[in-house]
Amino acid sequence: MGYDVDGIAAAPQPEEWKVVQRPLPLAVRLAANGALRRALILLALAGLWQGYAAWADNPLMFPSFVETVQALWADAVSGVLIAKTGNSLRVLCLGYGIAVGLAALMAGLAMTARLGDDLLSTLTAMLNPLPAIALLPLALLWFGLGTPSILFVMVHAVLWPLALNAHAGFSGVSDILRMAGRNAGLKGLPYIVHILIPAAFPAILTGLKVGWAFAWRTLIAAELVFGVSSRSGGLGWYIFENKNRLETASVFAGLSTVILIGLLVDALLFRTIERHTVRKWGMLR
Repeated sequence: MGYDVDGIAAAPQPEEWKVVQRPLPLAVRLAANGALRRALILLALAGLWQGYAAWADNPLMFPSFVETVQALWADAVSGVLIAKTGNSLRVLCLGYGIAVGLAALMAGLAMTARLGDDLLSTLTAMLNPLPAIALLPLALLWFGLGTPSILFVMVHAVLWPLALNAHAGFSGVSDILRMAGRNAGLKGLPYIVHILIPAAFPAILTGLKVGWAFAWRTLIAAELVFGVSSRSGGLGWYIFENKNRLETASVFAGLSTVILIGLLVDALLFRTIERHTVRKWGMLR
């Protein structure tokens, strides 16, 4: 029996008032694991793929998941797929980095000067609707076959979504934060780095994800053209070459490689950045 502050015996608490610590059921704990949920989704998609391929029974048109994995493993062990993937990643990272740098410069100028804002608005209205694939003939004339032409069309595809998302994020920063930065004496680059970028980071991160997807799409399309012309290149040429040989499983293996790289980058890079920034700051649920 317990006693209150006056030394009087406290009344016994009802049994239902007692707090008993019990572990959560296993199903609840598993459902709370995001990595496990995503893994189950991938397994379900693989099962649907395998089931549809077995029902269609036409490996030339639609190979099964098992056949695709076997082709991917065989080409990876032989080194062909690894070499093509390395070529594509090298060009992709270079073009993506150039686009990120240009987008940061343009969005920064747009926030510090009215002329920069007018320049970004005009250029995005003009060039953002222009498909990158439409610039392939001009890239071929200006830069010839090879990496410079691919970089040109890739930067065009990635630059405008990045710049638009960054500018939208900067424009959405509250006036209170802006005034706090001004009152602290921040101007120019320090103002952008310490005030605008942290406040606009959810939009910036979204732009980086969209730009990464656009970079892959443009790279594969460009490699299909330039790879055919120069008989070299990365995953785009690998896909085209196997299509000509009617090796459909290898075509699916090339496409699956792009998917696997996308999943890895999202899990290891973008989700890590998101977890240590916007989620940690309470800007996303």
